[in-house]
Amino acid sequence: MMNRRRMFLGRWLKAGLTVVAAWLVVCTVVGVVTADWALHPMRRAPTQADVEHAEAIAARDHASLADVQVTADDGVTLRGWTLRPVTGNGDAVILLHGQSDNWRGMLGYADMLLRHGYEVVLPNARSHGASGGELATYGVKEARDLRRWFDWVQKNDAPRCIDGLGESMGAALLLESLRTTPGFCAVVAECPFASFREASYDRLAAKLGAGAWLGRTLLRPAVEAGFLYARLRYGVDLDQDSPEDAVAASKVPVLLIHGKLDRNLSPWHSELIMKRSAGRIPAVVLWEPADAGHTGAAGAEPQEYERRVIGWFAGHGVQP
Repeated sequence: MMNRRRMFLGRWLKAGLTVVAAWLVVCTVVGVVTADWALHPMRRAPTQADVEHAEAIAARDHASLADVQVTADDGVTLRGWTLRPVTGNGDAVILLHGQSDNWRGMLGYADMLLRHGYEVVLPNARSHGASGGELATYGVKEARDLRRWFDWVQKNDAPRCIDGLGESMGAALLLESLRTTPGFCAVVAECPFASFREASYDRLAAKLGAGAWLGRTLLRPAVEAGFLYARLRYGVDLDQDSPEDAVAASKVPVLLIHGKLDRNLSPWHSELIMKRSAGRIPAVVLWEPADAGHTGAAGAEPQEYERRVIGWFAGHGVQP
């Protein structure tokens, strides 16, 4: 009887170890594939139609349109556009697009800002649009890239204030850049992630229709494998990407916008950023429009969006 029990337990233990080993193999494959996809996002090059759209906005808002470029610290050429109103208010705003997009995705915001007299600069992030770079690093390198754009605007236009506005990935990059670019007068970040690690938990779990809890538990080996692969294969430490930490250490006024219906990046990310910065001066402010999805605040509540964004920039007209 005792031998039979031992044999029975031995079989179950062996079966359990086999299942665990198989799960770790699956997680490793998923993590590596997902990490490689994230580091090499689909590149959407600007088209002639995009340029014509920008030209139409420039004509309507009485602004000049120019193609510009800067060189990153590692020699990568970064390209973008600038729109300068004929009669401006003396301030400039750098607009940052989301993942797998280009400056075309920010033209609606550029139109709004031009009507209020702001010069706008629309960079393509590295490995996006017309910019160079083989890898998107979600802040590891992009934070320094943004400093190059900031310095370019300051040198060429000498605005009274330089502000920033970013959407999704662009929002996270903008917040991450506050470590290297403390001279922003104010920034607006819609639907950022608190850290790339937390975003990874969310995204992996979402593919299975589950909450982030699954990413932090059963799928955690996949995230760990992906982060390790990025470090060993490309020398990129994705754990450095933490807008949450960057905002907490900054003195730049930050307006967070996050739609309550966001299923891409949970509003929890912006709530965590704000909670982490509780008590800091100036305060971090969060607006959560009830009917907005991912980066959908301007579409859900256009008048309120414009009032809050323009009011935020106008109310912080002095560099920190």
